[in-house]
Amino acid sequence: MASRGGPRATGTDGSDYQHRERVASHYQMSAALKSEIRKLTYVHVGLWLLLLAQMGVGHLKLLPHDQVAMPYQWEYPYLLSILPSLLGLLSFPRNNISYLVLSMISAGLFSVAPLIYGAMEMFPMAQQLYRHGKAYRFIFGFSAVSVMYLVVVVAAQVHGWQLYYSKKLLDSWFTSTQEKKKK
Repeated sequence: MASRGGPRATGTDGSDYQHRERVASHYQMSAALKSEIRKLTYVHVGLWLLLLAQMGVGHLKLLPHDQVAMPYQWEYPYLLSILPSLLGLLSFPRNNISYLVLSMISAGLFSVAPLIYGAMEMFPMAQQLYRHGKAYRFIFGFSAVSVMYLVVVVAAQVHGWQLYYSKKLLDSWFTSTQEKKKK
């Protein structure tokens, strides 16, 4: 085999060993999935900061209530949804399976559950808005229930994809640990 700086084996240019230089598929998949989860985490942090800003402006009365409504109750527990994302990011450097599993479980509790509760909490107001055209809460001139339903839909998609990619990542990590045990 040819060394990096030394002489090559006679009769070869070193290209016959390229098949040994491929990265195993589960390592490639792990890197790709980590990248996707990071991107989704950045989107989640952006949504989280928007909700935090809306809650801060509502509570501190920086703007009149006809500009920014007081937050709905589901928004308070949703603030804890940043914890599962951080746990997921902490699991990446050393492929820590336990952190990733904790991230997935706590995502269901702190991310998905408040979104489901929020959809149910806002449903009567959405019904009233679309049946009678009456809205009592506003965010910069838009119906607060419409804006918050949009946030719920986007957040549900972000968390759904995070959980899906986390499960795939967990599977790829188990594949690599099973192959190590076989050797």
